[in-house]
Amino acid sequence: MSRQQEFSVAILGAGLGGLGMGMKLTQSGEHSFVILEKASDVGGTWRDNSYPGASCDVQSHLYWFSFDEQPDWSRVFAFQPEIKANIDRLVDRMGLRRHIRLNTEVAAAHWDEAAGVWRITAADGSEVRAKSLVTAWGQLNRPTYRDIPGRDTFRGESWHSARWNHAVDLAGKRVACIGNGASAAQLIPEVAEVAGELTVFQRTPNYVVPREDRPYEQLERKEFLEQPDKLRASRDGFYWEHEGWMGAMKQGTEVAAEFTAAARAHLEAQVPDPALREVLWPDYPIGCKRIIIADTFYPALVRDNVSLVTDKIEGVEEAGIRTSDGTLHEFDVIVYATGFETLSFNSALDITGRGGVSLNEAWRDGPQAYLGVTVSGFPNMFMLYGPNTNLGHNSIITMLECQFDYVLQGLEVSQEKDAALDVRADVQRRFNDELQAELSDSSFAGSCNSWYKTAAGRITNNWMGSVEDYKAATRRLDVDAYDLVPTGS
Repeated sequence: MSRQQEFSVAILGAGLGGLGMGMKLTQSGEHSFVILEKASDVGGTWRDNSYPGASCDVQSHLYWFSFDEQPDWSRVFAFQPEIKANIDRLVDRMGLRRHIRLNTEVAAAHWDEAAGVWRITAADGSEVRAKSLVTAWGQLNRPTYRDIPGRDTFRGESWHSARWNHAVDLAGKRVACIGNGASAAQLIPEVAEVAGELTVFQRTPNYVVPREDRPYEQLERKEFLEQPDKLRASRDGFYWEHEGWMGAMKQGTEVAAEFTAAARAHLEAQVPDPALREVLWPDYPIGCKRIIIADTFYPALVRDNVSLVTDKIEGVEEAGIRTSDGTLHEFDVIVYATGFETLSFNSALDITGRGGVSLNEAWRDGPQAYLGVTVSGFPNMFMLYGPNTNLGHNSIITMLECQFDYVLQGLEVSQEKDAALDVRADVQRRFNDELQAELSDSSFAGSCNSWYKTAAGRITNNWMGSVEDYKAATRRLDVDAYDLVPTGS
């Protein structure tokens, strides 16, 4: 950005959330908006995660916007290159590129009370002013390495799964994968095919259920494209199937028992060694951590060139990884499939609202918002995929669509009232008290460590109910829940 510019809306992030918001603004007739993206390309998680085997855990027909034309998906569960290509086509088809500013890392956003606008400052010092700020930076984009000591001393190659180094050929090499979560379960089978030796370091086992992926036949694809009702029926079928999974997110339900039984049957069918089976079987309720959906993960672990280590990692050394039993495991390559920092939600930005209060200070006890979208003290700031809007059972796209429509309502009210919307503190507090009470008997509150909650046990990431519940909660913006802050415009 070479000069200050003013817009009605500034969107932070050009992943599916930010791009979808841009689409909805365009469709509503609002063209005064900018999408600020720190990276050199669009796509968010589908730009960052290009590791071998990267794919979506939600069926492709359900992983796209219902208000847009549907892509010609090649298989039931799409892989990363196909999703990224469809995102690129979306950007060009909807004319969004002219609204996007790449390589623009936002450093700060401050509410200017006198002018009634957001002043958004980029890392290069340039500034954008906007009447409304929409954050679309996601929950899973800041890699964490679990503070494993000695990482910088390793003489071989190493990287995080979300920063894959495609220049390194893994053929015949001794490879370590630290982690066994969702990303690891996808990359491990691919790496095992080429590596000389692959060692998987598991801290906690996960529940794994069948994926049942397959390519669509050409006739099926043709019918989906030519018969919109057929594709809509496929999408709706997946949606309601996933909504039925909601019971697995509650402890002690029949659905949770059914999912646990399915996971056990999957394990026993694919892992013949009883001792290995027990090492891979969790001791916490299903849903407490993210459920792994995979057909090839277990078969990879029983390969002759793959070994599983469950001893605690003490640290990384020049030659490899030292575990708590004193063993030094030597490697040529270390892959950190260690997940993401998920609790800040503000991507380390300096965000200040009314009275100069920082978002970090407002969230000192953990991130929270009203409906996961608005935060008291921060007028006309709307969050996409904000606190407590993640799901354990359905597609995040369905949640984003609710948020898009809610934000549009907020923008309309703001324009009509010539004021900015600031959710009342008592409304936000009451909503979050009820939400946490509802979550207290959920699987997310179970006896495990997960990225869903803080060290104190507060669940900051996940929604308390079904998508249908969220649709009902966000269908109509209640103006009485907000203070109207004069903007002076």
